[in-house]
Amino acid sequence: MSVIYLDHAASSWPKPPEVLKAMHDCMEQYAANPGRGSHELAVKASRVLFEGRKQLAKLFNIKNPNDIAYAHNTTFALNLAIKGFVKEGDHILCTAVEHNSVRRPLEYLKRTKNVQVTYVKTDEQGQLSLDDVRREIRPQTSLIVSTHSSNLLGSIMPIEELGQLCRQHHIKLLVDAAQTAGTMEVDVQKLGIHMLAFPGHKGLLGPQGTGGLYIDPEIDLEPLLHGGTGSQSEAAEQPDVRPDRYEAGTQNTVGVAGLVEGVKYIHKQTVEQIHEKEWKLTQRIMNGLMEIDGVTILGPKIGQNKTGIVAFTIAGVDSSEVAFILDQSFHIAVRAGFHCTPLAHEMVGTLERGAVRASVGCFTTEQETDQLLYAVREIAKHFK
Repeated sequence: MSVIYLDHAASSWPKPPEVLKAMHDCMEQYAANPGRGSHELAVKASRVLFEGRKQLAKLFNIKNPNDIAYAHNTTFALNLAIKGFVKEGDHILCTAVEHNSVRRPLEYLKRTKNVQVTYVKTDEQGQLSLDDVRREIRPQTSLIVSTHSSNLLGSIMPIEELGQLCRQHHIKLLVDAAQTAGTMEVDVQKLGIHMLAFPGHKGLLGPQGTGGLYIDPEIDLEPLLHGGTGSQSEAAEQPDVRPDRYEAGTQNTVGVAGLVEGVKYIHKQTVEQIHEKEWKLTQRIMNGLMEIDGVTILGPKIGQNKTGIVAFTIAGVDSSEVAFILDQSFHIAVRAGFHCTPLAHEMVGTLERGAVRASVGCFTTEQETDQLLYAVREIAKHFK
C-alpha cells in the first residue's frame, strides 16, 4: 500500500520529475567545484548557482540576485541573520509562535551578549496584534523577527504592516518564510522585508540541504562561517563582496540544480494557484474534522486565510499515539508532538500532549484528505 504523505510542512514530497533529472544530470555531467577553477566544468557549476539566485530573486522580487546567500536550510539562514546582525545590548522583538530556529539563537544571545528579547503573544488562533507589538518597542529595539506563518497553527502574520511599523521606528525586519516560500506571495519590496530566511526543500520543491537568506544591501552581517570562497584568496579576512562573504566552503551545486527546477515549476504553476489549492484542501480537512466527536482544531477558523497546515487533537489521546496509528494502520504520514515551537503550544493549551499536524502540498489530492478524515474518525471512535 502506498503512503499518503501529509507532512509537507516538514519537507515536501514527492518532488517534480524535473528536480530529480537536474540533480542526476549535475552529478553525471558537471559536479565540479563552483568558483574554484576556470575550467569548463567549474564554470558550468558556477552558472547553476547564479541561475538559482536569479530564479529566487524573481520569485521574491529581489533586485540584486547576489543579495541572496545560499544556506543549508532555514535554520542556518536564521542563525546567520540573527547572530550576524544583533549587537550586545540590543532589544529584539519576536512573536511567541516562532520556531526554535529563532528562539534558540535569541536565547543564546540573551545568555552571551546581554541581549533583551520580548516574545509577543498571539491570540488562540495565532493572530498577531500590531498594537501589542507597538507597545513593546524600546529605544534599544533593533530587530523584529517574525515567522510569515506559524508552523503549528498555519496562521499568517501581518508582515506588510510589520514592515511599515519597522520603517516608522527605523527597525529592521527579519522574516522566517519556512512555511510560505513557494506557497504564498513573498515580495520583499512590497512587504518591507530586510532579511528573508527560506528553505529549499519545502514549498520551493527542491532537495533537503538547500535554502537561503536574502540580505538587504544596506545591511552588513557578520559572517557565521569563515573560510575559502574562491575569491580574494590572498586576503586574510573574509571578502566583503556578496554573496562570497556569507558562503564559505563548497556550495551544494547538485542541490541547487534541483532547487532551480523546483522554483521554475512554481513559476509555471504560479504561487497564487498553489496557495488556492492548498487552502481549499485545508478547508476540506477542517470541515471533516469538525464533524468528529472529540476532535479540536487549532489555529484559524473555517474560512480564514492560512497556509496548508491543520493541527488538531483528539480528546484523551496523546498526539504521538494518534500519529503512530495513522502511520501503522492507515499508512498516512503526519507530524505529531511539539513541532519545535513550545511557546505556541503553551498559548493554545497543548503543551502536555502536543498536537497532530497534517500539512498538504501542491500534489496532495482530495482523495488523500478524505482518507485522513476516515482514519481520524475511526481512531476517535476507538478511544471514545
